[in-house]
Amino acid sequence: MGAALQKSESGGGRRRRRRRAQPMAEINVTPFVDVMLVLLIIFMVAAPLLTVGVPIDLPETAAEALPTEREEPLSITLAADGRVLLMDNETESADLIAQLRAIAAERDSRKVFLRADGSIPYERVAEVMGALNASGFNEIGLVTDAGGPRLDGSDR
Repeated sequence: MGAALQKSESGGGRRRRRRRAQPMAEINVTPFVDVMLVLLIIFMVAAPLLTVGVPIDLPETAAEALPTEREEPLSITLAADGRVLLMDNETESADLIAQLRAIAAERDSRKVFLRADGSIPYERVAEVMGALNASGFNEIGLVTDAGGPRLDGSDR
């Protein structure tokens, strides 16, 4: 493969002469592809675990989803056990308006999403909506699960 035969000048014998190994000019991409596939699988498994939230039982309605925006909207969650969460941080009801006003001073958007468990009394939801309005958030979107019953009695 790399050996060349050459005649010797001093006689009729032949000597074997080895050539030096040449550097490969080709890149072996197989290890690269293997690493990329492993990383892809890791991210596919880990991505669903990165979504953190409070488990609540949202009511189902026939409403369509709202369009997305550039700035991440503020979200308030009312859990079934009575906790109030501002984004992912639990907050006391008495401090809610002060915290919302501080957030409103820093944000351009006045849109907020209200997620309330279906077992929460409507009075409590109305209280939080009043606090949102008093804090300057006047674009309130109620978050529900899609696929619920319609007013005409059909299930879709």
